[in-house]
Amino acid sequence: MMRFVLSALLFCLLAAPALAVQPDEILKDPALEARAREVGKDLRCLVCQNQSIDDSDADLARDLRVLVRERIVAGDSNQEVIDYVVSRYGDFVLLNPPFKLKTYALWFGPVAIILFGMFAIFMFFRRRGDGAVESDAARPAGNGLSDAEKEKLAKLMDGDGQ
Repeated sequence: MMRFVLSALLFCLLAAPALAVQPDEILKDPALEARAREVGKDLRCLVCQNQSIDDSDADLARDLRVLVRERIVAGDSNQEVIDYVVSRYGDFVLLNPPFKLKTYALWFGPVAIILFGMFAIFMFFRRRGDGAVESDAARPAGNGLSDAEKEKLAKLMDGDGQ
């Protein structure tokens, strides 16, 4: 049993997500490669959407990794590379988009949806509760039978007929 647990633990450690950067993409200069990795951590794969371009195996992510490395080799700063990619693909390419008018939906959308859902649930249960009170108030006092109906019911219960 202990052997199985250790094997499973080793498998989990080895199966951790690996970077998708291919050997032919890696720059020969370690300093430039480190800068490219730093920039790549902040850029979103437009296909996968929740992975950085360095973590994605998608063809578009590979194209973006190559583009980033080309711009760094050409002498652009990290911010210039990011600005260039954003100018081509928009703020959505950033894993942490800036807080500005065009990105308010990205920042406030989830909160607004949750608040709307809570409000809808509150209104549903409030109306449901009000309806129960109204139906109790509309019901006549007692069991709602007239005296003639009570006598007829008593005769039926006793088996005295119709």
